[in-house]
Amino acid sequence: MTKKKAAVINVALIAALLIVLYIMEQILPPTAMVFTVLKKGAIYALVAVSMNLLNGFTGLFSLGQAGFMLLGAYTYGILTIPVEQREFVYQYFDGGIVQFTVPVVVALIAAGAVAAVFAYLIGLPVLRLKSDYLAIATLGFAEIIRAVFQWDKLGPLTNGSNLLRSYPTFQSVLYPFVVSGICIAIIVMLINSTYGRAFKAIRDDEVAAEAMGINLAHHKRMAFIISSFFAGVSGALLAMYQTTIQASMFKSAMTYEILLIVVIGGIGSVTGSCISSFLFIIFSEWILRFLDNDTYIGSFHVPLLRSGFRKVVFSVIIMVIVLFFRKGIMGTREFSIQGICNFFTGKSRKKKAVKGGDSND
Repeated sequence: MTKKKAAVINVALIAALLIVLYIMEQILPPTAMVFTVLKKGAIYALVAVSMNLLNGFTGLFSLGQAGFMLLGAYTYGILTIPVEQREFVYQYFDGGIVQFTVPVVVALIAAGAVAAVFAYLIGLPVLRLKSDYLAIATLGFAEIIRAVFQWDKLGPLTNGSNLLRSYPTFQSVLYPFVVSGICIAIIVMLINSTYGRAFKAIRDDEVAAEAMGINLAHHKRMAFIISSFFAGVSGALLAMYQTTIQASMFKSAMTYEILLIVVIGGIGSVTGSCISSFLFIIFSEWILRFLDNDTYIGSFHVPLLRSGFRKVVFSVIIMVIVLFFRKGIMGTREFSIQGICNFFTGKSRKKKAVKGGDSND
């Protein structure tokens, strides 16, 4: 199959997916759980792919995604709250200091840009660190940002520990799919470019990469900034999905969830991160939810089934997956139409070769 034909098929499949989603919106009620899974899954897919760009393709172990998502979410909320609503939202801070609004698309780009600027500033010192030390430093940054944004001194800008609300949100499941799809496509193009090959070279062997003429500091900083940019965009999408913003939402547990998604999908696989994002949301938000409910059979109370037990079972499932699929669902492979065609054509060729060998005997 030629690249042109594969591209046409991929575009047709994407169009078909969007049509199916549109039809589902016309048939199912807006509150259907499937829409919750699809919306949140699309957002988590973007932030997981952005983390995979850093951890899987560049070899930098960062745990700061929740902090960059917080920056993106707050930037979006602050820039899009209608002026007439600011007096009510910032009721404890005299309407806040920002008295203008920008279009949603501009706010999404600004959300990524602010996260990227912060990534550049903290990247100057922390990217000199390696492995666990880099992870600890970026995790510390995320926790500091979360605490600072709840500081009352910044209340006229961030609303302190109070909620940000009344900003534009999305109702259609198509919106997060389209935005996340465009962002992921840009990341894939970057990975397949000369910069992407440089990232992989740094991941595999920094000494050899430097000997080849690759500027380690420049490319590490670039990967860190780009990853943070898309984490900021995903934070803005998450704010739109949840309809309110509060710094306490972006705890370190959110970063661990994203890291688990990357590990389960396969470190170094974009499609693996996307698939595992939806699986993670399906199991955590839908299939296992009944485990948190008190259950009675007649007068007998079923033990263990109570609030919090869902997380216990989910943790056990994750442990089993990590133990038996150490490279994740996809490993470093990518799911593609070309790969499926190659698999079947290669299999059929092997069968023909075996038959040909038997006949010669």
